[in-house]
Amino acid sequence: MKRRLFATVGVIAVLALSACGGTDSEDTASGASAAPSMSASAPMASASPSTMMMSGQFGSGCAAVPTDASNPGSFEAMAKVPVATAASGNPLLSTLVTAVKKANLVDSLNGAQGVTVFAPTNDAFAKIPKADLDKVLADDAMLKKILTYHVVPTQLSPDTLAGTHKTLQGDDVTVTGNGTSFTVNGTSMVVCGNVSTANATVYIVDTVLMPKS
Repeated sequence: MKRRLFATVGVIAVLALSACGGTDSEDTASGASAAPSMSASAPMASASPSTMMMSGQFGSGCAAVPTDASNPGSFEAMAKVPVATAASGNPLLSTLVTAVKKANLVDSLNGAQGVTVFAPTNDAFAKIPKADLDKVLADDAMLKKILTYHVVPTQLSPDTLAGTHKTLQGDDVTVTGNGTSFTVNGTSMVVCGNVSTANATVYIVDTVLMPKS
């Protein structure tokens, strides 16, 4: 009887241990399957900011640019055409486009390769007294001088923007700042920067730049 009792107790103990071992194995497997899931989700979370910065444009003025890719003024549409054509679709730059056409610079700007354009907004032109603006628009030579002063014959990224740069007009422009905050010649703020076109990088500014000579 004692032997049978011991045998029965032994069987029960073995079964209990087996059951416990199975539970640990399942828990371990469950934990193993959960770990890859957590590690897989981590890259997705870290990738989100880089995706948001993929376009590269910066500045409060960028909010006024159309977001519909089919709109000729959108960043996507501007990137596919040369700079003068790109500006003609942007609602911030209609006065500039009028001036460029008046100075017969459309073909020159569209044909240039690898340039940087500081593009004054409509509000930038509005800062100029109307009588003075009308005078400049009526003087093709003066208008061309002012507009070409806004063009640097090399393509500047945000990393290389700060510094002094020779313009097509011949005088220098000086850009100060870093990151996403830049000022040209101490007075003109970049309100929407690093805008790509087919042949240029555009920095939209809030004040018209005036050459020294």
